[in-house]
Amino acid sequence: MEINRDVYLNRLINRKHNGFVKVITGIRRCGKSYLLNTLFYNHLMECEVPEDHVILFAFESADYG
Repeated sequence: MEINRDVYLNRLINRKHNGFVKVITGIRRCGKSYLLNTLFYNHLMECEVPEDHVILFAFESADYG
């Protein structure tokens, strides 16, 4: 089951070329990583952004410490 976060996704999409860094905040387990790593990533792939131009981080993983 996919939970759509259209409001937040559209805010990111509308502001993605404004030159500012985007900061996504929220309590733990509210869907921040899902918004970026799944929904926004899929949007970028649909816009034909090369996959090697996208960096994904798993901050809770031991690989990044």
